Amino acid sequence: MPEIPLGIGPAGVLTAQAITRSRAARGFAQRQLAERVTALGRPMTITMLSRIECRQRRCDVDDLVAIAAALDVSPLTLLAETS
Repeated sequence: MPEIPLGIGPAGVLTAQAITRSRAARGFAQRQLAERVTALGRPMTITMLSRIECRQRRCDVDDLVAIAAALDVSPLTLLAETS
């Protein structure tokens, strides 16, 4: 029987929104951020990043750490940001 994908919960929604806000605040296009994440050793395409931001793809811990590093923020900042 195929696995049923887990939905994205409230923390995931807020984290996706925080990633989008942080990226925009730094003036990065999605392509630029995806390239920065990839350069840090976590391969990420623009499609993957777009799906994270649109809450169509879960952001796992490795993604979160790499995205935070590429944005020059703590992963906790992306997790804790609520507005």
